[in-house]
Amino acid sequence: MCKVKLVNFLLALLGLLGTVSCAGDEEETSEGNWVRRSYFDGDSRSNAAAFSIGDRAFIMGGYTGDEYLNDFWEYNPAGDYWERRGDFPGTARSNAVAFSIDGKGYIGTGYDGTDRLKDFWEYDPDTDTWTEVASFGGTARYDAVGFSLTGKGYIGTGYDGSEQKDFWQYDPATDSWEQIISMGGAKRQGATAFVIDDIAYVCTGLNNGSYEFDLWALDGNTLEWTKKEDLDYDDDYLIYRSNGSSFTIGGYGYITVGSRGSIIGSTWEYDPSTDTWAEKTDYEGTFRTGASAFSVNGERAYVLLGKSSSLRFDDIWELEPFVDYDEED
Repeated sequence: MCKVKLVNFLLALLGLLGTVSCAGDEEETSEGNWVRRSYFDGDSRSNAAAFSIGDRAFIMGGYTGDEYLNDFWEYNPAGDYWERRGDFPGTARSNAVAFSIDGKGYIGTGYDGTDRLKDFWEYDPDTDTWTEVASFGGTARYDAVGFSLTGKGYIGTGYDGSEQKDFWQYDPATDSWEQIISMGGAKRQGATAFVIDDIAYVCTGLNNGSYEFDLWALDGNTLEWTKKEDLDYDDDYLIYRSNGSSFTIGGYGYITVGSRGSIIGSTWEYDPSTDTWAEKTDYEGTFRTGASAFSVNGERAYVLLGKSSSLRFDDIWELEPFVDYDEED
C-alpha cells in the first residue's frame, strides 16, 4: 500500500514538473510588430530626406553608393504605392533635413559629395512645384536634425567641418531665419528628433567619435530647452546610437535602427508623460543605418531605405507598436 502511494506521489510530482517546464519553454511575446509594405520604386539608397503632408509622405535624394540623387517620390499609405513627382531642382544630395509646415514641404542642407550645403527649398504638393527660399541661417552642414513646431521650422546640430549644436528657426511667413538658444549637452552629428504635442525631442548622435546619451526637449511655445532622462546603462536603457531613425505614433516617440559600433535594429518607445522608455520588437528588416522615416497623421509610421556595411536597401516597413510580434506576417 505504501508503495502504491509512493508511486502515485512520484507520478503527480513528475506531472507538476512537466507543467512547469512547459510553461517555462513558452517564448515571451514582444510588443510591436513590423509589417513589410510595397517596395520603394526608385533606386536603393541611404540618407534620403523625408517628410509627410496630411495623408501623404515624400522622399527626396540620397546616395546609392555611386551617385547622389535628386529624384522625388510620393508614397500613398492607403493604397501602399509610390508615384514619382517633379525632381528636386537643387543640387543632388544626401544627409539633408526635411519637414513640413501648413501643407508645404521644406528641404535643405546636406552633402553633394564635394561640398556641404545650406540652400533651402519649399515644395507645393498641389502644383508639384519647387521654390528656392532663404538659405539656412547657419553654416553649411549635413547630418543635422530638422522638424517643425507651431508653424515654424527648426534646423540644428550637424557637421560643418566639426560637430555643432546651434539651432535656427525658419518663419515661412517672412521667409527668414533667426538663431534661437542652442540645445544643452554636447555638439553632435547624426542625431535624431521627433515631435509630440508641440515639443521636439532631440537625442543620440556622435561628438568626436563618442556616442551621446542625453535627451533634450524644446518647447515650441516658449523655445526653452529641458533635459530629460539619459539613454544609458545607468537608467536600464540601451538607446544611444548614431544615424538612427525616429518618428511619432499616437503621442509616443520611437527610435530604431542606426549604428553603435555595429549596425543595430533595436526599437524603443518614449512616453513623454513619464519620461520613460520601453523596448519594442526589433526592426524586422535587415538592420541598417542611414534609413529614412516618416509618420502619417501621427497614426502610422514607416522606416525605409538605408544601408548595411555593403548593401543599400529599397524596402519599407511599417511599425504597429501595440500589436504583438508575429513572425508569420
